[in-house]
Amino acid sequence: MTKVLVVDDERPFVRALTISLRARGYEVDTASTGEQGLAAAAAGHPDVVVLDLGLPGIDGLDVLRALRGWSKVPVIVLSARHNEATKVEALDAGADDYVTKPFGMDELLARLRTAVRRVVPAGVDAVVETPHFTLDFARKKASDAEGAALRLTPTEWRVVEVLVRNAGRLVTKRELLTEVWGPTYDSEPDYLRTYLAAVRHKLEPEPSRPRYFITEPGMGYRFES
Repeated sequence: MTKVLVVDDERPFVRALTISLRARGYEVDTASTGEQGLAAAAAGHPDVVVLDLGLPGIDGLDVLRALRGWSKVPVIVLSARHNEATKVEALDAGADDYVTKPFGMDELLARLRTAVRRVVPAGVDAVVETPHFTLDFARKKASDAEGAALRLTPTEWRVVEVLVRNAGRLVTKRELLTEVWGPTYDSEPDYLRTYLAAVRHKLEPEPSRPRYFITEPGMGYRFES
């Protein structure tokens, strides 16, 4: 049974969509805020996420970006926003499809089937534990070995997400710059040095002798667990 996570705060719409999907054999979980959606995705491991953009709390686009830090679950955006710029932004942030409201149920079902067929192996786990720190990507929380909170900035989180998602593999400087800052920053290595130094200071037991966030001189960086 395909599990669908619906993240939307319009209760009548969610109720109607849930009834329709369950009648067609889908298992359905729901969440009404961005925070709840990320938690449900981490705990429930859905096969596909149906995501509204206009959510209370964390905006839908930020939910999408956070989700893409640790998961490759297909995401279909359902939104009343019809403008092209929003569609492009959602797709660039990692959405697999974009459906504008109102829509036909047959169309949505077809897009769900297509999204599930394109599923690729999941990225990193929602929670990554090492002997020295724990990273909870769903909740954007980091803690040390004793459980004390460690504060990472949003950009530091993004750097960590990209490296952890590619654990054991060299991530070139250009790849990392493009994923974190965008294509116009692909020749700004100073950004990487600054943020990797901050990440190591917060997470490494010996920042001057990195155990987890390794520099490959002249090439890029690698995360080793």
